[in-house]
Amino acid sequence: MKEIISNLRDLNIGIVGCGWLGTRMAEKWQRNNLLYTTTTSPQKLPVLEAQRFHPFCIDFNSSRVEEVSRWDVMEKLDVLIITVPISSRKDRSLQHIEQRIRNLTLFLGRFEGQLFFMDSTSIYPAEKREFTEDDVSVEEVAAERLLRKSYPEVNILRLGGLMGDERQLGKYAVTDLDAPVNHIHFKDIIAIVEQMIQKQCRAKVYNVVAPVHPQKGEVIAIQKNQSYAGPKVQKGRIISSDKLLIELTYDFIYPDPRYFHISPGLADNIL
Repeated sequence: MKEIISNLRDLNIGIVGCGWLGTRMAEKWQRNNLLYTTTTSPQKLPVLEAQRFHPFCIDFNSSRVEEVSRWDVMEKLDVLIITVPISSRKDRSLQHIEQRIRNLTLFLGRFEGQLFFMDSTSIYPAEKREFTEDDVSVEEVAAERLLRKSYPEVNILRLGGLMGDERQLGKYAVTDLDAPVNHIHFKDIIAIVEQMIQKQCRAKVYNVVAPVHPQKGEVIAIQKNQSYAGPKVQKGRIISSDKLLIELTYDFIYPDPRYFHISPGLADNIL
């Protein structure tokens, strides 16, 4: 399988949160488009400026309304992608989520272009079964519900564990090695967003997870060029990407997390 070449051209793209994923998006799209980004770190501004990502420093955790004003590039944007976390496993406080959403909407103001919000599959319960988008509705997720109230046509992408480049499972302290993974390669996220932009998708909710779910121990063993001798577990927590596969007829660049660390062409030969 070959990597998808970007077909996005002549767009003004805003990325709110130019972190690990946002930077990779900006690098992929910069050649034929204009990028505008935000960061919470003043120290990162010179780096993003040198990359011509037109950065702006903003912290959405501020409790003072007067500290947040509208982003002055909003009028020119065609596409806006929000990658900053609104909630996390460590902080699901409704008060804090409401505060971040309030600041975010003040910063963005009215927007009628294509809007994407990167959420996480952590919104699904820790139960050993398969989950689809219908199992947890937008109304049940505070950040998604509040954002959709302000922007009814926002596309919500529930991302699996972010992998690719230096991010490999074998580099982390991993527990429960028999559990299946719900991971996604960042190149697939970028390609899926590109396809949704080209198809003018609006108000969609998708689980963005590689369709193959090997066990953690197996992924680590293959990354370390070792054999896997662990037990095969028949049941685990699986996040389904079937809706995305069907509606977008999307062909994953990296469908199998066991081979995220090698090129797609080599992975095809192994499989």
